[in-house]
Amino acid sequence: MTSTDQHLDGSPYQQYVYAYPHKTSYRALRPRPTLAEVWRAEPRDALFLYLHVPFCEMRCGFCNLFTRAHAPADQVTAYLRQLRRQAEQVADSLGGDAGYARTALGGGTPTYLTADELTELFDIATTTMGARLPGVPLSVETSPATATPERLAVLAAHGTTRVSIGVQSFLDVEARAAGRPQRRTEVEAALAAIRDAAIPVLNIDLIYGIDGQSAETWRQSLDAALAWQPEELYLYPLYVRPLTGLGRRAPSRADWDADRLARYQQAVQVLGAAGYRQESMRQFRRADVPTPAGPDYCCQADGMVGLGCGARSYTTDLHYSFDYAVSVSQVRAVLDDYLSRPADDFRYAEIGYRLDAVEQRRRWLLQSLLRVQGVDAAAYRARFGATPVDDFPQLGELARRGWASADGLRLTPAGLARSDAIGPWLTSHQVRHAMDGYALR
Repeated sequence: MTSTDQHLDGSPYQQYVYAYPHKTSYRALRPRPTLAEVWRAEPRDALFLYLHVPFCEMRCGFCNLFTRAHAPADQVTAYLRQLRRQAEQVADSLGGDAGYARTALGGGTPTYLTADELTELFDIATTTMGARLPGVPLSVETSPATATPERLAVLAAHGTTRVSIGVQSFLDVEARAAGRPQRRTEVEAALAAIRDAAIPVLNIDLIYGIDGQSAETWRQSLDAALAWQPEELYLYPLYVRPLTGLGRRAPSRADWDADRLARYQQAVQVLGAAGYRQESMRQFRRADVPTPAGPDYCCQADGMVGLGCGARSYTTDLHYSFDYAVSVSQVRAVLDDYLSRPADDFRYAEIGYRLDAVEQRRRWLLQSLLRVQGVDAAAYRARFGATPVDDFPQLGELARRGWASADGLRLTPAGLARSDAIGPWLTSHQVRHAMDGYALR
């Protein structure tokens, strides 16, 4: 069996390639380049601004995000103060011509902040960074416990166009099995508050593959979510990752792959019948909801400016961030390091990965292929002067398996279902080697 077959014939659930390359492939940049150097030759008129809040009211059992639960109030205050210092240095490095076509607040849980703290966070985005809010699409992540009317009022006042809430399951017993103790009454109250805030797009996150979940209970969660007529739904297969709560105690299940695949296929049918169009393996959008309006932004071509100790930034050939960690002790160590840095440190890129010409093409391919619309061959040729198949002839293997169209540029339903195997299969040897050599902490 070839290495290709090992990836494609193995589990459909190997890794979620939401960005390429993964942060575990990043390494210390020596010497550290200044942000002024990094961004000097980059187009800056249509950037993505991302502000990271590394705090949550609890750490879910499946979560491997960079976040701290139950942070003391004085640490949150210190974090916002330091975030503004970072923003001042980054804005100065970018110069006065930076424009933002998209903005997002993520984490963690941004609504862990109080209403006043959220107001300060928005002031950093607008006054310090120059984001036009309202005026561009703005997405904010929240949780059932923190989606309160007073916080949502702040989001609405600053032009939030999308709120994403992590429900995971509407059944209390399943939520507990996933390491997320919550009650459905709390979930429903949060959803009602979001609808009352009149934010245009509601996204509900659900998870399938939870221990004890059946076709019947999965349908109950889907129906409960659909009752709110969310503009979007994101459906995630459960992963049990190292150093997470579930990773320390969950038993292996021989039938888990088949179970998750069955729940995925069930959801595709249910949501399709309910009038939702599929955008990727995870994303479903209500058919009457248009693609979000706003200034043009292309995730394959345009840059991202991330603020906060868990945020990534990317240019054409450099992706960079601060250190990555999962375990409680290491997350706190990285957070303490961020809070102690002198302001001048924020003028430099710290840890990252340099993308050569081949990796830039590979990133474009992955960011496109794993979406329903597939790869725009004309746009690819206009940027790189070649066809995707010229650069990646292995795409023919997907077509031979019936997982992609004849030209290999658009995944079939069977291929979409295996996005989490196809993504790792297309990951370069160099990135995979760096990821394998990372000591997860």
